[in-house]
Amino acid sequence: MGRAGLNRKTALATATLTLAAEAPDLDILGRFGGPAFGFAHHRGFTHSFLGVPIDAAVVLGFIYLIWRLRGRKTKNPGLPPRWGLLFFYACLAGFSHILLDFTNNYGVRPFWPFSEKWYSWDIVFIFEPVLFAMLLLGLIVPPLFSLIDREIGAHTRQPRGRVAATLALIGMVLLWGVRDFEHRRAVNALAARTYQGVDPLRASAYPAMTDPFRWYGVVETPAFFALAPVNSLGPEVDPENSLDIRYKPEETPITLAAKKSYLGRVYLDWAKYPITETEELPDGGYIVWFQDLRFAGLPRVFGRRSQRGPLSAGVRLDKNLHVVGDVYPTGETYPEPD
Repeated sequence: MGRAGLNRKTALATATLTLAAEAPDLDILGRFGGPAFGFAHHRGFTHSFLGVPIDAAVVLGFIYLIWRLRGRKTKNPGLPPRWGLLFFYACLAGFSHILLDFTNNYGVRPFWPFSEKWYSWDIVFIFEPVLFAMLLLGLIVPPLFSLIDREIGAHTRQPRGRVAATLALIGMVLLWGVRDFEHRRAVNALAARTYQGVDPLRASAYPAMTDPFRWYGVVETPAFFALAPVNSLGPEVDPENSLDIRYKPEETPITLAAKKSYLGRVYLDWAKYPITETEELPDGGYIVWFQDLRFAGLPRVFGRRSQRGPLSAGVRLDKNLHVVGDVYPTGETYPEPD
């Protein structure tokens, strides 16, 4: 955004945009309160419409402090900082962060704290290679041409990069349009068929890690969930024998106790397709594992031996169904938060 033209309006624009675009992820500090506390506050206030102006004010205060410590010097003495405009830029960068997070299937809570509802577009993977390549080229191609110009003795009147950055942003919007179209085709294909003779209650499609036309479908019926790969080029759902059927577990006093725990409440507030699995322990206690089927198609925890999928978590109970603490696929255990 800076190279597309905003850095020509005021000094310190690039630094302000860069820091403000990252500022919402300051919620990572919540992990110091433990995994469950960090999970509860991830993409919370700092990722909300109310929180972005506060993020922007903090960033601008930091930029102003550095500017004063440097003796009020800028790269271009003829272009002074315009603080009101920089605040607007910081807010714009913060909202761009929310928009980018909204496009993937983890989701955001933009109306927090007035509403805890999660929203997600589900059109791109958390790391989208095509988008990353476009934005990266928009940044590195202009400096390469500037280097060539310096080698041949050519000169330009203004900094390079505006055209490349603008094209990268346009490419991003076009990519979103294509992915949205493919996503709708995948969802419609999932919703248009029956599963073991049963009509779906709802269906969702989530992007694969590599193939832009392969989607990971989750379909809910009254008695079970069907995990169904779908090709949006067809569009068609893979044959019946490729379906992964997950039956909904019976509700028991054990699962109810786990769902009332701090982690259970937080997890169920966030999960779109939650499912539980109860594990009995030798000491008479239990672990109730929570998993969101949105992420069941992803690889297991990288670098670890685990039978649990990504973003799963467990609540440990004693034999009297009192909450002992939280358990995670990587093996860590933590006491129940106060």
